[in-house]
Amino acid sequence: MVALWGMVMSSEDPVARISTDRAPQPAGHYAQATVAGGFIYVSGQLPIRPDRTAPPEQSFEDQARQVIANMLAIVEAAGGDARHLLKVTAYIVGIANWPRFNAVYADLLPDARPARTVVPVTELHHGYLVEIDAVGLVAAAQGIAEA
Repeated sequence: MVALWGMVMSSEDPVARISTDRAPQPAGHYAQATVAGGFIYVSGQLPIRPDRTAPPEQSFEDQARQVIANMLAIVEAAGGDARHLLKVTAYIVGIANWPRFNAVYADLLPDARPARTVVPVTELHHGYLVEIDAVGLVAAAQGIAEA
């Protein structure tokens, strides 16, 4: 057995599932993230707090902050940080929310500039306005020097 970023996995299984109490636990049959081959694949995050609550009437900006915070907490639980994000995909309800999303994103990830796609959608689960998923590089697995 090998310890990997606080996760235990067998030496025969190159895949680790990430779980942190700093982001909401999955409500379905999936992991918060999966790590394999030095990459982290973060599952779609909705604007739900780690305790699985979501304030009613949450503004778009507050929802955007929460999904980004969830994504970052999961990446950090795998031993990475915002600098190691490679690709982020955001699903937003309403094209008019694009500039609002971009402002929150730039505020919370000022030095990180991963590849990014913003996909306008007509609706999201439970009436939320934004969802985000990501792919990143886990620095410890790749021997990347921490700057």
